[in-house]
Amino acid sequence: MSVLDVTRRAAPRLSHPSDRGASAWLWTAGSGLALVIFATAHVIAQHFVVHQVGGLRTYQEVVSYVAEPVMFVIECAFLFSVTIHGLLGVRSVVRDLDLSARTLRRLDAALWTLGTATIVYGLVLMSVLASRA
Repeated sequence: MSVLDVTRRAAPRLSHPSDRGASAWLWTAGSGLALVIFATAHVIAQHFVVHQVGGLRTYQEVVSYVAEPVMFVIECAFLFSVTIHGLLGVRSVVRDLDLSARTLRRLDAALWTLGTATIVYGLVLMSVLASRA
């Protein structure tokens, strides 16, 4: 037995065998880029292209804004990118805790459910606003 055999330890587990780290990273990076683009468009449209002092729209101006088809699509894309990027961030932080495979599957299911509910709720709210114009 050599000295190397005595001091050799098991290598730390860097990721779970079923980890889809590369695709999750690409989704995170892509949603982050989309988030920057759509957040910029949102801030400019909602706060800089306003006739009111202080850069805030009235309720009726927001309703008219959301009723525009192009703006509706931009705000929906903003909702999607915020939700995806945020939940992937939560997933990444929780996965660093090195939990069991069963817990990770439950985490993924819970985040998918939360993300779907968030997007559906946001789309319903924006559709209601757009219908009031």
